[in-house]
Amino acid sequence: MHAGDPQTIATTVELARARGVSIGAHPGFADLQGFGRRPMQLGRDELYHLMLYQIGALQAFCRAAGTRLAHVKTHGALYNMAARDSAMARAIADAVCAVDPALVFYGLAGSDLVRSARDAGLVVAEEVFADRSYQDDGTLTPRAHPRAMITDIEQSVAQVLRMVRFGVVRSINGVDVPVRPDTLCIHGDQPDAANFARAIRQALQAEGVSIRPPGSSAVALRPVSPTPSGAHA
Repeated sequence: MHAGDPQTIATTVELARARGVSIGAHPGFADLQGFGRRPMQLGRDELYHLMLYQIGALQAFCRAAGTRLAHVKTHGALYNMAARDSAMARAIADAVCAVDPALVFYGLAGSDLVRSARDAGLVVAEEVFADRSYQDDGTLTPRAHPRAMITDIEQSVAQVLRMVRFGVVRSINGVDVPVRPDTLCIHGDQPDAANFARAIRQALQAEGVSIRPPGSSAVALRPVSPTPSGAHA
């Protein structure tokens, strides 16, 4: 609804299947011109059906390609709004359950998305961000802010290591915010995204962190020690 077309979906699913990459739906607002990053006000049923429509479409492509849909993560403005709005979050969680209750649900660590999905009985992967800065309440800094995006690879690696080592992220105001890093987001439209991913993976492996798909029996990332006073990654 915010990017792509059926041919692009089919091609991407086949590439993922051939390389053993887990496939996730990324439903958002019907906002093609704004790439799903502009807020919209929808009723509960409208939002529920919008989620069914998008998740179900990708599920069909996966089945046709002989593979399966593994997870769901909402996109853009919808993700950020539902992280703070329990009614929106529950409508999304209910839609995921209706499609397939075995799907892993990705949500902003510590947010209403995570709480609502767990209440609905879904397996949840709490998500942290490698290339976005944080506010004091654990939400992402709005994109209009000049410091919203992290464009320096070393800064990004340091943020990720701190989240994984100590379970905290430092906000743009210098506040340490607790997070549970089950899964890590790197935006594909971020300049130099591939090099970000490569550097972060190498840094995590150097720390002895195993990287694996989130699921019912294991999570991808975990803090390896409690937060010491004044510690920095």
